[in-house]
Amino acid sequence: MSLTKTTSIDQITVTENGVVLYREATRIMEDGKELSKTYHRSSLTPAQDLTGIPANVVAICNVAWTAEVIAAYQAQVEASRIVGA
Repeated sequence: MSLTKTTSIDQITVTENGVVLYREATRIMEDGKELSKTYHRSSLTPAQDLTGIPANVVAICNVAWTAEVIAAYQAQVEASRIVGA
């Protein structure tokens, strides 16, 4: 009997405003048979620090977060602050 634990990013989505959503699946396996699976979801906003983020997610962020996307996101955030003030 051999137990193993694996984690992998199994889902990455980029929203209309440039937010990157990703899901990490953690699987507990016994002799090749899955005993359990759990998920952890995270989100990243344009221009957010990517330190410690998995490489495949960083690669998507680097493509999705153009200067235009970052500027539009920052303008959207600023506009919501003004409206909410």
